[in-house]
Amino acid sequence: MGSANELRWNGRPGHYEVYYLTITDPRTGVGIWIRYTMVAPLPTAENGAEGAGATCSLWFLAMDPRPGARPTVGRKATYGIESLETTRTPFSLGIAGATLTDEGMAGAFEDVSWELRWMPAAWAYEPVHPLLQRLRVAKTVLVLPHAHVPVEGTVTLPGGETLELSGTPGGQAHLWGSKHARSWAWVHCNDFTTSDGGPVDAFIDGVSATVPRLGREVGPNTPVVARIDGAEFRSTSPLRIVRNSSRYGLDGWRFEATDGALRVVGEVEPVRDQLAGVTYHDPDGELAYCYNTETASMRLEVHERGGGGWSPLRTLISQGRAHYEVGQRRPAPGLELLTK
Repeated sequence: MGSANELRWNGRPGHYEVYYLTITDPRTGVGIWIRYTMVAPLPTAENGAEGAGATCSLWFLAMDPRPGARPTVGRKATYGIESLETTRTPFSLGIAGATLTDEGMAGAFEDVSWELRWMPAAWAYEPVHPLLQRLRVAKTVLVLPHAHVPVEGTVTLPGGETLELSGTPGGQAHLWGSKHARSWAWVHCNDFTTSDGGPVDAFIDGVSATVPRLGREVGPNTPVVARIDGAEFRSTSPLRIVRNSSRYGLDGWRFEATDGALRVVGEVEPVRDQLAGVTYHDPDGELAYCYNTETASMRLEVHERGGGGWSPLRTLISQGRAHYEVGQRRPAPGLELLTK
């Protein structure tokens, strides 16, 4: 079986693809978001023949909660598609000298750099149900090749400060498709404690998206996957994602998701000035505006069904180490766009 990171682009227009790592340094509280992307626009009068105008990019975003620091910084470098190289076995992907494999990533451009490594996860998670993929209902597919891995290495920030990471919880994801949703929220967290401050081995990854269908907006549809002290949680069936409740915005997200006898209730709270604004370009030329932070806080309540109702099982807390993103089709007033 091939890598869940394998490039899905077949060389034709109308496709975008993204790889990213999210991580928060526990020593400084600085959050890091590193992305490797490509987009192949649909043909237009401007870009001409099929496949013309395809590009690849490196992105580096940081959120810094320390007093006196600039809350967000962003860097993006875009190259012709000839700068993208990939192999299937073993998987590797390169953009302008930056590399990504199933064991780590390294790169540098402008005034930032990273050299990170991890032990590959035993399996990938698929928030988008295979049936929705086969029927091509989902315009974007997300997989988590390395959802919950301890990361080693260094990250150099603008200004020259180097973060030393040693066993820091990180998550690496891969997504691809033909168009972003009309609006969406996403959270990933794998740095929790229990409500009394004790350690816990857990991660959660959830998405909630509204999409256009037959002239109206449908959703939000909300798939959620998690692992909590070895117990797997997958709330991803086509019926379940419609029933999961969700309310999201720039001020946060509250959702509920159920898998069998377990239910999770998540509350995500970002710090507004640590939301980094970036611009996404769909293959058809439409723009989406994304506001991301790697320094949000999260409360996750786990409930168990029994005795005719739901009973609280445990509560997990992440203070400033949850990763949250909101996407929409209009720029948010008062929030700077760091990339365009």
